[in-house]
Amino acid sequence: MPLGLYISIPFCRTKCTYCNFASDVFSKAIFERYIRRVCQDIEHFPATAEQMGGHFQREVDSIYLGGGTPTILDITQLRRLFVTVSQNFDVQKRAEVTIECAPGTLTPGVLEVFDLCGVNRVSLGVQSFVDKEAASVGRLHSRKTVLDDMAHLREAGIANINVDLIAGLPHQNVESWQFSLDETIASQVPHVSVYMLEVDEDSRLGRELMAGGTKYHAHFVPDEDLTADLYLIAGERLESAGVRQYEISNFATVGAESRHNLKYWTRQPYLGFGVDAHSMLPCCDGTVEVVRFSTADVLEEYLANAPLRRTVVHERAALEESFFLGLRLNRGVDLRDITARFGEEAVTSLRATMEDLVHAGWLARFDHTIRLTARGRLLSNEVFERFVSAAAV
Repeated sequence: MPLGLYISIPFCRTKCTYCNFASDVFSKAIFERYIRRVCQDIEHFPATAEQMGGHFQREVDSIYLGGGTPTILDITQLRRLFVTVSQNFDVQKRAEVTIECAPGTLTPGVLEVFDLCGVNRVSLGVQSFVDKEAASVGRLHSRKTVLDDMAHLREAGIANINVDLIAGLPHQNVESWQFSLDETIASQVPHVSVYMLEVDEDSRLGRELMAGGTKYHAHFVPDEDLTADLYLIAGERLESAGVRQYEISNFATVGAESRHNLKYWTRQPYLGFGVDAHSMLPCCDGTVEVVRFSTADVLEEYLANAPLRRTVVHERAALEESFFLGLRLNRGVDLRDITARFGEEAVTSLRATMEDLVHAGWLARFDHTIRLTARGRLLSNEVFERFVSAAAV
């Protein structure tokens, strides 16, 4: 089965207050060290896979550069990454090649590299088309910048564009959210990702919210009920515009679903390179299903060759993953596939849990398939925890 490749670029022009990823603002002096290390990891990967006990083939049908803001790299560094990949893997001619961009970083030189390296999909970190909302969380772009970038991408022959939106930003209300949705729909992008603001201790805004403070516009963040309402409004508006939900946070026109991200949700093999990058490969000896491993999530530790973190996924964990990853997709989980893979007992042991969740209105069952309901998608983490707990018994 062809691989998906993910390359992490943890560098940003500014650190957004809501961000809980392993990305930050660093001096450009460190960029070259980082790119050199990532390229070395790509070149040495056969030995790494053997050390981890994973089996892989060199054919690749999706590449994703994320972060961070990959487009703040020097164009020679960007190109070197793509050249190194092409020299060490067999990239299919029709592979999906995605790069994440912060609006305002698409220079003519960057667009030229896209053309030379086969980039055919761009994900724009818009978050909001309302300038006040975007600025409140540290975004440096305006609505006009976003629209200009879309025009430049299309002029360069890239029409497969994703727009990221966040429900629950400071100062956001139903009216302003409707404006962002209006602009998104009017732009006719084929893919939209809608996330609800995460409140946790891994971001500055999250910590301030948890402390009840006012820094970072925390006192203007909508409450959980309104944020959930905004998410539901987005689903209704996008669906009516033909941009249909296919995963908890993702919407697309027919055929524009993210092929790379589908690998994660359907448990296909993928490799990750760079800081805080994750990989999953089938095991060589067949005694367990897959092996997962990941790099250090701190830049200096990664550059200092910190050892990989390795996790062997046995059958019970694989069953759990099949449910909580499969249920992220609107098509749900086919219980016949679960039976064929794990045996009848696997479904029987979880029947009571499924019936309870159907009764609660969080799951719906259609013949041999179970799916999250609209309410279930809002409470998806609780649903997944129920399956993990039940599978562990």
